[in-house]
Amino acid sequence: MLNYFSSYLVMACIYSIMALALNLQWGFTGLMNFGIGAFYMLGAYTSAILTGAPTTEHIGGYNLPVLVGLIGAAIIPGIIAYLLAYPALSLRGGTFAIALLAIQETIYLIIKNESWLTNGVWGIRGIPRPFFNSVNPRHYVFVYLIIVIFALIVTYIAIEKAVNSPWGRVLRGIREDEYLTSMSGKDSFKYRRQSFVFSSMVIGVAGALYVHYTGFVSPQVFSPLMSTFIVWLMVMVGGTGNNKGVILGAFLIWAIWVGSDFVTDLVPAAIATRIGFIRMLFVG
Repeated sequence: MLNYFSSYLVMACIYSIMALALNLQWGFTGLMNFGIGAFYMLGAYTSAILTGAPTTEHIGGYNLPVLVGLIGAAIIPGIIAYLLAYPALSLRGGTFAIALLAIQETIYLIIKNESWLTNGVWGIRGIPRPFFNSVNPRHYVFVYLIIVIFALIVTYIAIEKAVNSPWGRVLRGIREDEYLTSMSGKDSFKYRRQSFVFSSMVIGVAGALYVHYTGFVSPQVFSPLMSTFIVWLMVMVGGTGNNKGVILGAFLIWAIWVGSDFVTDLVPAAIATRIGFIRMLFVG
């Protein structure tokens, strides 16, 4: 039971990091990004390819240190976000959101079908788990919990300082009235691009933290519900523009999601078989 609760905390921390990044985009900059799962995937697969064991099944298997994988998981999504910023940020509102969702689905299909690159639907195994060989495997979840808590604290402090700096005040100005902010001499496109790229890098690191916890990654993990829309719900529940609130929202929504597994033992079998659908209806 303690291991299960610790596993819940690990995933809640990872989702909290994603929620903080999305909150920077939407809550402070006004970017409605429905494609955050794309950068989650890119970060996860980048780190898996860089740090995984040597293999002939797909590209990569460089067996590099986990820290290198985490750095790569920030850099690659950052580069992709920078390149996408020029066409994507010219769009507004719902059009921007749908465009990013389409890009997410495109990246998902590439990951799923290009076996030479990602091993396709079979996924990548043997992803190293930091300090795994130094502890009892049954207790590893506690070690990893410390790692993700540290990552969450660093992310929170970095984003909190950013949004309370002059840079963050410009972002809030863009969110409230982009035209007026531009008239005051600020390059709104540059600031929006910076917010977009930085947030995408943070989401990429969250993807790397996930795969180094599970030791395995496959396309099935990155459904739009579990990699994008559940994070949006966490931000909405926690309070848009409230960094502490979105962390609380992440822990609450993930508790509801995993807690519903226990409900199946308490309800009639006819209802228990439908718990998954009820959960998706409630959360989605």
